[in-house]
Amino acid sequence: MPITKLIPILVSAIAAIWVVAIALLSVQNATPVSLQFLGFSSIQLPVGLVLAASTGLGMIGGALVLSVLSKGRNFS
Repeated sequence: MPITKLIPILVSAIAAIWVVAIALLSVQNATPVSLQFLGFSSIQLPVGLVLAASTGLGMIGGALVLSVLSKGRNFS
């Protein structure tokens, strides 16, 4: 079996592990936190929501970067 057929399975497994980890942390730690960046502060949000949002944005950002970097390449 070629490695290219295993990549979607590996990506799905990694995403599933992240979802399970976020769910466990959310249940165990429902303490509200506020984010601070460059002097700005957000409203208080539960830790699980902050983790889910940052993970989702990171996955989308990583996919966009990979699509831009591999635009001129042919992987077939």
